[in-house]
Amino acid sequence: MTTQTAFSTRDAAFVRDFHIMSEFGATEKGGVERQAASVPDGQQRQWLKGLLEARGFTVRFDRAGNQWGLYEAVPGAPFVVVGSHMDSQPTAGRYDGAYGVLAAAHAAFRLVQQWAAAGPGGQPRFNIAVVNWFNEEGSRFKPSMMGSSVYTGKLELDTALATTDAAGVSVREALDAIDCRGNYDGPEAAYCAEIHIEQGRSMEREGVTIGLVNSNWAANKYEFVVHGEQAHTGSTVIADRKDALLGASMMVVAARELADTFPGVLHTSVGQLNVYPNSPVVVPSRVSLLLDLRSADESVLAEADTLLHERIAGIERLANVTVERNHAHSWPVTPYQPEGVELAAKVAADLGLANKQVMTLAGHDSTNMKDLVPTVMLFVPSVDGISHNEHEYTTDEDIVAGLTMLTEVVNRLCNGVLED
Repeated sequence: MTTQTAFSTRDAAFVRDFHIMSEFGATEKGGVERQAASVPDGQQRQWLKGLLEARGFTVRFDRAGNQWGLYEAVPGAPFVVVGSHMDSQPTAGRYDGAYGVLAAAHAAFRLVQQWAAAGPGGQPRFNIAVVNWFNEEGSRFKPSMMGSSVYTGKLELDTALATTDAAGVSVREALDAIDCRGNYDGPEAAYCAEIHIEQGRSMEREGVTIGLVNSNWAANKYEFVVHGEQAHTGSTVIADRKDALLGASMMVVAARELADTFPGVLHTSVGQLNVYPNSPVVVPSRVSLLLDLRSADESVLAEADTLLHERIAGIERLANVTVERNHAHSWPVTPYQPEGVELAAKVAADLGLANKQVMTLAGHDSTNMKDLVPTVMLFVPSVDGISHNEHEYTTDEDIVAGLTMLTEVVNRLCNGVLED
């Protein structure tokens, strides 16, 4: 890894802040654990607040727990919203989301300094808002991308605040506990930009520094509950059992077999199982699981969805269980605005950064924002494609290059290049 001495003073300051930020919720294996509205999440939010306020930004929390760092260069004008999220999965990597928030902050610092040096004649057309979206990950509270969903009108505020975690703590209670629920509605957005690690390995393999995200994959997410009947694991005759865990296991296998049926174009997973009563001598009576299907081809997604539900009907018969189907949430294939992709391509070319157009397989807050305002989404490479893992890593050279790229993209958005 290149040391900080290889960087300019301001690039070295960014890398240093990244390492400081990574200390909040740090794990022994080099990752972080700061799930939404946890104590470490609250601590890093306060740290970010101090970082922004020290540079003249006004920091506010909105009603859904989103954190805003506002710089109003043009009184009354809308804002270019730039940022990502700082909450994490359990035992997660340091880069996912958090890199994008810190890069947004440092990009904004550079632009504010640039505007100050330019004087009255060099002011932008739009203001700038650094955002740390609440609960993008959805690990503690479901659904994911909660804060941006409320901001964009896709999720009711009261529904979000009433959502509870596994311990029965509501979003409202958790946000109040870390003093991060405000009365702000959020700024008026003109444009949005987000930078993120790729969470895949295509860019690293091809030697590409900047990914120009042109669309997202479609996804269907389900919460299934498999209902069986409690029984003794030793004495109950096999034929008499209604084993909810057996049924759930069959669903896990069915999801993987669907992915193998559509190799390379369909991703499936079961990321969570909750077994009741979870006793070593009791046949489980209830298992809840989260299952998702993702594809860039909506016809493939629809076919896979149909096949999945056909398989579930067969599983109910084979395992002697019933399956309750609850649709968690879904999103279609939706392109990012082509003018934003073209702008990013021009910036990358001007900066001499190797780039290519990519799709995002994962959901991001920008996938909500692009349905509200023109949005630019950028990727930097992930070493070995590792993500949602403590060993997640992106080189200092790449996070600095991404910051340089983001700064110029936001500069041009603030100057209204898409307006002309």
